[in-house]
Amino acid sequence: MPEKKLNKAVVCPMCGEMAKAEIYTSVNATTDRGLRDRVLDGSLFVWSCPSCGYSARLTYPILYNDMKNRFMVYLIPKIDRFRLCDSELEEKYANLRNITKRVAPDFNSFKEKIFILESGLDDMAVELTKVAISQTVSKKLDGEKVYEGYLSMYDRESNTMGFTYFTGEDRRPYVQTARLEIYGKSKEIVEQFAVKDRKLKGFIKIDGEWAENILYRYKRAKQIERLNKLKE
Repeated sequence: MPEKKLNKAVVCPMCGEMAKAEIYTSVNATTDRGLRDRVLDGSLFVWSCPSCGYSARLTYPILYNDMKNRFMVYLIPKIDRFRLCDSELEEKYANLRNITKRVAPDFNSFKEKIFILESGLDDMAVELTKVAISQTVSKKLDGEKVYEGYLSMYDRESNTMGFTYFTGEDRRPYVQTARLEIYGKSKEIVEQFAVKDRKLKGFIKIDGEWAENILYRYKRAKQIERLNKLKE
């Protein structure tokens, strides 16, 4: 899949002048590593007004394809559906096998998803690990609310992974590391409770909400198991 780009008319919010912006609708990270780097550092989305110099980050749908690591991530701003229902897109990539396909609703989750899948990690297990550790962080901070969190470090040699969470009303960053054994346990839970999701062929959104549902089902199953043992 080659890169695809087009020119869009943009009205500068600062001076009101109309100008053109080069928009990438798809990026192939395998054939162009430079574009891959520009996606991850955000520079691919930066637009500058030629009239007044005003600079802004443009947000628009873009499909990121990594053929080497066999995954695709579709950034669709503010998407709130679990599964992308786009028959034309699905038909286009119907022949691809063993490709992880994800949708992301914002730039930060888009960037994180690429980092997770580039690292060879199971993003379902990572999301579950993230939710489990966020509960530990909340307890450490005396019940303070934990907002979104992102995988920020993964080191197989030191057997650790780290997450950056945003906490409290002022959303202060809080970094928490964890042993990879927790991630391994999360993989076991996912294998047991996300069988149907594993089989889905389309682009799906695997995030904290999805992980909380899986964690709830796991805890409920453990409670039922304990109750059954008491009845014996």
